[in-house]
Amino acid sequence: MAKRPLPTPEELRQLVRYEPETGKFYWLPREADTQPKRTWNTRYAGKKADRPNGHGYCRIGIFNRDSMAHRVAWCLFYGEWPEKMIDHINGDPTDNRIDNLRLTTPSDNQKNAKRPKSNTSGHCGVGWHKQRRKWRAYVQTNGKHISLGFYDEKSDAVTAAQAKREELGFSERYKT
Repeated sequence: MAKRPLPTPEELRQLVRYEPETGKFYWLPREADTQPKRTWNTRYAGKKADRPNGHGYCRIGIFNRDSMAHRVAWCLFYGEWPEKMIDHINGDPTDNRIDNLRLTTPSDNQKNAKRPKSNTSGHCGVGWHKQRRKWRAYVQTNGKHISLGFYDEKSDAVTAAQAKREELGFSERYKT
């Protein structure tokens, strides 16, 4: 079964109110000429339209299709669905203020990521290499893994990884 097409910006504007300054979404009332629409208005009109998806992001269900709230915000504000990935500049996936959203490539989006939870060294791009019994420094960018060498001291590996990330344009949030 084919996925239902995305609603047009005009259709969205009839269903959802977006506040660009706060990043909040609210259901708009429907024309109440039938009982189901009156019931819908009583239950939903004026109430929050987005909900968490379990991965930290918010989604909005429109026409039996869930859409990511940050993509809906972009569409409502700019009048077209984004063709690229949307990045939350401050790293908070629930902050859908238009000033916090930008179009980006997957590579640039990854440069704005937080330290992965699986990281055990406490620093991005630094890990313990068991066989060599040394600290390893590395950076991943544009789908490539760049090895920065092995170090006796963890602080030297951290310095090497931070310097390379700065050179490649990673955000400040990626440092720790």
